[in-house]
Amino acid sequence: MAVENFKEITDYFETNKDSEDVKNYVGGLISPDRVESFLSTDDGKKLLQPKLDKNFNKGLDSWKTNNLQKLIDDAVAKANPQETAEQKQIRELTERINKSEKEKAHETLRNKALKMATDKKLPSELVDYFIGADEETTTKNLESLENVLNTKVNDLAEERLKGGYKPPKNTNTNLTAEEQAKAEINKIFGIK
Repeated sequence: MAVENFKEITDYFETNKDSEDVKNYVGGLISPDRVESFLSTDDGKKLLQPKLDKNFNKGLDSWKTNNLQKLIDDAVAKANPQETAEQKQIRELTERINKSEKEKAHETLRNKALKMATDKKLPSELVDYFIGADEETTTKNLESLENVLNTKVNDLAEERLKGGYKPPKNTNTNLTAEEQAKAEINKIFGIK
């Protein structure tokens, strides 16, 4: 029965919407103070927020379309100012000079490292792997290589000599001790 009454009321307001009585009645229900008070409640905020978000997003999209690219271009131009032809040429020449100096310094380090490796009887094939940023680093790297190789050689020598040295039996009794030693040395080195 309540639905029927509601329907009757809405029909009445719809048919008589232009009547002065209906306008006065509805005008008394809706006032700016009442609307503002309703919009301050949680229900009012729930009703209003999607509309505000929609309008804000529309405004933001319009702003992006009209202004964002210009701001990006300005920031890029500020970070990377346009070079004149002369400035570009100077920058390229500076880069070439710096590259040339680095190559020259590297070659100087390499030559010093090769000399040092030769003096210390280290394998020159490994020198390029031990060149550092400066002479001091390169020297330390080569010294480390020398220490590692010397340790390894000593370990191998000790391992071979573990069983002790057994001199060969004297098969030629007509030779003196000195001649026998020379013969043994020549035999070891493959000299006849």
